[in-house]
Amino acid sequence: MKIRKVKGMDGREQLEKALEILEGFWKRLAAEAGVDQAYGMELWQGIRESEGLLQELSYYHDNGSFLCEYQVAGYTLADILVWQVDHFKLYMDRPEDMNRYKQARLLLSSFDTMLQMEQDPAGFIEKMRSETGQDILNS
Repeated sequence: MKIRKVKGMDGREQLEKALEILEGFWKRLAAEAGVDQAYGMELWQGIRESEGLLQELSYYHDNGSFLCEYQVAGYTLADILVWQVDHFKLYMDRPEDMNRYKQARLLLSSFDTMLQMEQDPAGFIEKMRSETGQDILNS
């Protein structure tokens, strides 16, 4: 998030203002995604505690795309998003699950996955390597 010096505000106040703006942005995304408010706030707290994800969210807020500088086990948010879209192709014949294609929902899910990967990337790495989104298993 691009923060301009505001006359009369010190660095700490500017940081708090930037975090307030990002929190509001995140809340709007969570509402658009149709997720429970408590879940959205839990994700927000995780992002606040992750310098890399906070920077990625700030960049997304300003530019509408991923910065892709922050990585966990070599994966970026864009990698996770691509995997999710590919994985969710399996749901194309299930109309009740089509809301999984909502941009806001996929975005939140990408951040959630990255937060989980920060703690334990191994399971996700295996899934991303083995789940191709195809109806058949790889031999």
